[in-house]
Amino acid sequence: MIVDDSLVARTALRRMVESADGLEVAAAASTAENALEMLRDCSVDVILLDLDMPGMGGLEALPQIIERAGGARILVVSSFTVDGAEQTLAALSLGAADTLPKPDARSSRDSYRRILIQKIRDLGPVRNVRHDLPPPVGAIPRTRPALRQPVGALAIGASTGGIHALTSLFRALPRRLGIPILVTQHLPSAFMPAFVRQLASASGCETLLGGEGMAVEPDRIIIAPGDAHLGFRSNAGRLVVRLDRTPSQSGCTPSLDPMFTSLAEEIGRRALGVVLSGMGRDGVHGAARIVAAGGAMLAQDEESSAVWGMPGAVAEAGLASAILPPDGIASRIAASIGLTACK
Repeated sequence: MIVDDSLVARTALRRMVESADGLEVAAAASTAENALEMLRDCSVDVILLDLDMPGMGGLEALPQIIERAGGARILVVSSFTVDGAEQTLAALSLGAADTLPKPDARSSRDSYRRILIQKIRDLGPVRNVRHDLPPPVGAIPRTRPALRQPVGALAIGASTGGIHALTSLFRALPRRLGIPILVTQHLPSAFMPAFVRQLASASGCETLLGGEGMAVEPDRIIIAPGDAHLGFRSNAGRLVVRLDRTPSQSGCTPSLDPMFTSLAEEIGRRALGVVLSGMGRDGVHGAARIVAAGGAMLAQDEESSAVWGMPGAVAEAGLASAILPPDGIASRIAASIGLTACK
């Protein structure tokens, strides 16, 4: 489904989508209100949603669209993804899975089409989950024992769909864990200041963009900047940030792998890592390093993930101690340090 008040945009997006094998535009709406009406009778896998529309607008309508869409993934296609980081991040925190700027005169049509089609394919189709049937033999990844040592630091990584998962996770965590929290989210540098503010609001903790030599303190959230990986080093018995700009194994910047690997090297068995929704396999190599050092990993489950690529890679490699939705992960984190998660 395409939801955009611009006829030009709807027409251009329709042509791009319908030029791809196996994709069909099931419906197009010029307002969020029209989209909500259409979704009463129309089943779709992916919704391309503009945020800036007359009437209700995409951002205001997003929770209702998600509720009515029966599991369809939302791809925000809006000019706000370029010059409106706050609105875009608000949409992602409400449950939109991914974002893409609208095509403009400077865009290469072929390049834009390839990116759009790939994002649609990555987000759909929606799986029909049957809760009344047992899973097939071998379908449940094996899990490892829980962390037995006191947790020294919590490292969380996410990508596509991860901002909604992060928001849910932090809202369910106790306000004070008494340990440092380190976050790598795949986002452009321009979005990072708004992301820092958003995570500070969700967590209630001091939240900072990582800088070289920054102290890693209890109840401080440090976020990887958009142009570097989070690494760590010991300085006079304290852990401090070491920014790493070497190419990562996954090709992502920032990447989860260097963050997990560095933490494993510095605190070993006291490291607890979490991988949330995201495309690809970034994080699985670093997760293996944490587990090899005696630490533990938690992974988001498939049903609650927008894309189960990254957490799925960790789960299927047998590296996770538990595979849970974000609120379940929050409960497991809290229990590991003797606290109770928020309801």
